[in-house]
Amino acid sequence: MYKVASASEYLVITGVGITDVKLAKKAWILPGQSCTVFDVSPVNYTFEVQAMSAEKLPFVLPAVFTIGPRLEDELSLQRYAKLISPHDKLSHHVKELVQGVIEGETRVLAASMTMEEIFRGTKEFKQEVFEKVQLELNQFGLLIYNANVKQLVDVPGHEYFSYLGQKTQMEAANQAKVDVAEARMKGEIGAKLRDGQTLQNAAKIDAETKIISTQRQGEGKKEEIKVKTEVKVYENQREAEVAEANAELAKKKAGWTKQAQVAEVEAAKAVALREAELQREVERMNALTRTEKLKAEFLSKASVDYETKVQEANWELYKKQKAAEAILYEREKEASAKKAIAEAEFYARQQAADGEFYAKKKEAEGLIALGQAQGIYLRTLLDSLGGNYAALRDYLMINGGMFQDIAKINAEAVRGLQPKISIWTNGNGGRDDNGAAGISSSGAMKEVAGVYRMLPPLFKTVQEQTGMLPPPWMGALTDSSNS
Repeated sequence: MYKVASASEYLVITGVGITDVKLAKKAWILPGQSCTVFDVSPVNYTFEVQAMSAEKLPFVLPAVFTIGPRLEDELSLQRYAKLISPHDKLSHHVKELVQGVIEGETRVLAASMTMEEIFRGTKEFKQEVFEKVQLELNQFGLLIYNANVKQLVDVPGHEYFSYLGQKTQMEAANQAKVDVAEARMKGEIGAKLRDGQTLQNAAKIDAETKIISTQRQGEGKKEEIKVKTEVKVYENQREAEVAEANAELAKKKAGWTKQAQVAEVEAAKAVALREAELQREVERMNALTRTEKLKAEFLSKASVDYETKVQEANWELYKKQKAAEAILYEREKEASAKKAIAEAEFYARQQAADGEFYAKKKEAEGLIALGQAQGIYLRTLLDSLGGNYAALRDYLMINGGMFQDIAKINAEAVRGLQPKISIWTNGNGGRDDNGAAGISSSGAMKEVAGVYRMLPPLFKTVQEQTGMLPPPWMGALTDSSNS
């Protein structure tokens, strides 16, 4: 992309192939490069710099600076492009930068000069301020094109220039009054002198003319006396007029002297008033100084007391903290001991539970192994019996003594009941020849037959109690079986 800057602009290019920055009026912008346009026209900055002289008197220096980049120096232009151009020239950042440099240099320079030196050497003061500010602005690539510092202004409450102007004004006014009075006096005295001289010369000419006329005409003594008398009268009149003029002049001189003395008194009074004001200001400053001194003394004492109390409070707090820490440490130890005991008890219970669980597990494993063995045993018996489940059940019942247990349980049930048992036979085969009861030789088979007669009721009982029927080889039960 090809870019061209306007008359008051420059292109600053960075990126591939450029070490730092490149300034140009027109250039090709290659891929990987960045181009920014910045304006180099100067800008006016208006400030009111507050400074203080060597006598600690504050004042305000209004100034207008026209500042812009230094165009004739490429290094300065690069500094401006890198440091200032990213910001707007009228932005708060740039204005604070320029104002900070100007205020700093002005304050440093003003602090080394008295107010009288600043006021009387305003031109030199301004020139030195400009040189100092320009020296600081060089590092930003800026140049002061023009600077205009207005009249120094008083800070409210410190009216030095106002009082100085009033003093100068009063002195000029008094001097003007004196000059006017002297000019008026000289004018009136000169006018009176000229009038007197004119009258005197006229009288002299008139007298001479009359004398010559009298001499020429040859008039008598009378006319000469008359002329002399008139001349004398005229002279007396002129002397009276001169005396009157002198009196008037003396009167006016007295008036002028009075005015001059009044002016002097007024000037002296103004000076006395100013001295009184300055003395009052000095007294006020002394009072403030004494007040600050007393404040400092009391504040120092209060600070010492405060520090002492703070140290005491800190010591008490430290002791309480240490006591609390000791108590906390003991409680932590007790808690740790209790925790250790609880952990030990928990571990013991856990070990007991683990042992019990292990025993239960082993017991279950034994029961599983026993069940597996019994299953193998039953499977072997069932295979040996040809898969006859009824034969296996009868075998297990007989082998387990189930019938004996049933008989024992039934016997226990009727024990103590003393039942009456009747034995029925088919004759008296149970008696001998003497009539005694007994068992004959043929009675054995009868007993066996009695046992077999007892089986049906027994099987009936087993069937009622267990729900199991006798095997087929032992017979079958019917509902009409006799006991």
